[in-house]
Amino acid sequence: MSKLTIVANIIAKEDKIELVKAELLKLIEITRAEEGCINYDLHQDNENPAHFLFYENWENRELWQTHMGNQHLADYLEATDGAVETFTVNEMTVIG
Repeated sequence: MSKLTIVANIIAKEDKIELVKAELLKLIEITRAEEGCINYDLHQDNENPAHFLFYENWENRELWQTHMGNQHLADYLEATDGAVETFTVNEMTVIG
């Protein structure tokens, strides 16, 4: 199976930007240590501070799926319940 790229867009509610940012930052170190994680980079939009983007690369989809089931992601979802406007995940494959 080929490498999997994930692009995750998180739009925080305007009054919850700092809460969402703090919770997203907590995910970085623990996720980077997971089996199969090649990179896990968080970005914040320069024009819209409510927009966060994770750019991730995983050795394969199975290891990413394991990541998605981990407790630290469940904790993030609980901590940010009601604070996120939209959350979109795209599974991508390098083609060139």
